[in-house]
Amino acid sequence: MISDTLLRAARRMVFAGATAFAVGIVAVPSFVTPTIASDGPPSVADLAERLLGAVVNISTSQTVKGTEGPGAVPMPQLPEGSPFQDFFDDFFKNRGGEKGGGGQKVQSLGSGFVIDAEQGIVVTNNHVIADADDIEVNFSDGVTLKATLVGTDTKTDVAVLKVDPKGHKLTAVKFGDSTKMRVGDWVMAIGNPFGLGGTVTVGIVSARNRDINSGPYDDFIQTDAAINRGNSGGPLFNAAGEVIGINTAIISPSGGSIGIGFSIPSQLAAGVVDQLRQYGETRRGWLGVRIQPVTDDIAESLGMATAKGALVAGVIKGGPVDNGSVQAGDVIIKFDGKDIHEMRDLPRVVAESPVGKAVDVVIVRKGVEQTVKVTLGRLEDSEKLASGENGNTDQDKGDKATPPVSTASVLGMTVGELNDQTRQKFGIAADVSGVVITDVAKDSAAAERGIQAGEVITEIAQESVGTPKDVMDRIGALKEQGRKNALLMLASKSGELRFVTIRMD
Repeated sequence: MISDTLLRAARRMVFAGATAFAVGIVAVPSFVTPTIASDGPPSVADLAERLLGAVVNISTSQTVKGTEGPGAVPMPQLPEGSPFQDFFDDFFKNRGGEKGGGGQKVQSLGSGFVIDAEQGIVVTNNHVIADADDIEVNFSDGVTLKATLVGTDTKTDVAVLKVDPKGHKLTAVKFGDSTKMRVGDWVMAIGNPFGLGGTVTVGIVSARNRDINSGPYDDFIQTDAAINRGNSGGPLFNAAGEVIGINTAIISPSGGSIGIGFSIPSQLAAGVVDQLRQYGETRRGWLGVRIQPVTDDIAESLGMATAKGALVAGVIKGGPVDNGSVQAGDVIIKFDGKDIHEMRDLPRVVAESPVGKAVDVVIVRKGVEQTVKVTLGRLEDSEKLASGENGNTDQDKGDKATPPVSTASVLGMTVGELNDQTRQKFGIAADVSGVVITDVAKDSAAAERGIQAGEVITEIAQESVGTPKDVMDRIGALKEQGRKNALLMLASKSGELRFVTIRMD
């Protein structure tokens, strides 16, 4: 006899199914085995069996000084005569070795995968092997090989290792095209979660183009395939068994998988791996501009119909576009045929371009769209130029008479002439020109935008200003044109530029 509870459950199930059907969704009772679409096969055993041999466990060890390393736990202060004194003395004072000069071996585990069986090339995450003294690669059949470091890239968190291919018969996998992956496509992750090794999980692509603020080129694939600690550096496969991502990060309040994992797309990783193999380092393209987002206010101030692209806030001296081809105030909307929808798109597409390549860049300058040709430099060279710029702090020389400073109040700011007196007062570099902001009223529109005394207004609505009167005239002209916002180019004390819009109502 069927119990009343079971009958009630059955009625609820039928009702739920009927309701779901009415809105176009077929509800499947829990006791019915669903038929899985061909893109998601009922069993992935054949695919997993073929791929497991190429996925490896990475184990590293690092020697750190017991009480001197960062994050070391200080010895607790115990009451005199405490029975625990001997125990803590032994643990804290002697853990560095008998002579006090030794250290502890710290070990970590991660994952990786072989991409070249003939050369013994293994790919993993940089954070898996960072600062390691020894690196070992453990294969699924129990063989362990010592690995040497070929190269790392901290910006994308990619590392390339090499093992002796003669020491073990290797199985390799190849990179696929991550750009072809769609949200909802099946994916498989294989790795070494919590040191268990050879673990296979299956899920789908949950989202693409995720920015989790981990680096300048964030463009992660998000997946619900279970990824845990120890999966870092392991591959994310498509249904064809190609690597379309490198599992790198998870969001987890508990430390375990909650179905939100992130993988570096193969489109980005493959190029980095090739450069690390060839040069032992990366060689990225470099445009030589400082950029910021194009907000709705900035777009309106520039006469753009929609907010898109990357706003050039400054051009780096000695950089590839220091010839005037690209100027501060330009909005880059297309680079080498690729649309720049938002600011973060530009660094990635530039970095993926070869050094020395001549490319077409579409810009909007003072409301007019035009195309300029630029030749890319090397990103790694920018650090040298940046250090040279930072060292340029020469002040105006000569014993000049200081004229009285004329001032004006506008948009919640007090502005004045930029001369020897104001340069010295605010520490403004000699090569900065414009009108200095001497005070910002509390709760004003300028204060809301983070404008501070000591910054210098160099342009308003893409027109240079040199005196407080110029500022007043430009603001007045914008109001007559019916503009709601004023676009200001501001220079910091050292000369770095940024754009800010201020309401004029």
